[in-house]
Amino acid sequence: MTGVRWTLGVVGVAVGVYGGWLLLTRQAGEQLVSAAQWLVAGVVLHDAVLVPLVLVVVALAGRVAPRSVRAPGAVLLVVVGSVTLLAVPVLGGFGRRPDNPSLLDRDYTAGWLVLVATLVVAVAVGSVVQRRRRARGTDPGR
Repeated sequence: MTGVRWTLGVVGVAVGVYGGWLLLTRQAGEQLVSAAQWLVAGVVLHDAVLVPLVLVVVALAGRVAPRSVRAPGAVLLVVVGSVTLLAVPVLGGFGRRPDNPSLLDRDYTAGWLVLVATLVVAVAVGSVVQRRRRARGTDPGR
């Protein structure tokens, strides 16, 4: 297994170096500055906004939520949070242009809401199943 890890590590580093080389050789100086600003803003928003918000939500939910809901709820929080962060550009319509109506031509908010509703239902079902297994004593994680 160690050989596989080393191989994957070397391939990952090589791909990262190649990506960095492409970034530095094919972008104008102002594009590099813009990319750096986005990277810094992402770190600042993550550390100053997202992490404290998630910690507060988890602390409050941990005190209020029943035990059978905590683990599935944590999964829900991580998945919905990650998908939402990835969907911000399309949910905000960033990149939509009047001269090209084929860009961002759907109702992405409705799709995001359907995904979140599906995940909430899955968490609810998972919580009920876990609660019933614990009540019967057949929960393998017990």
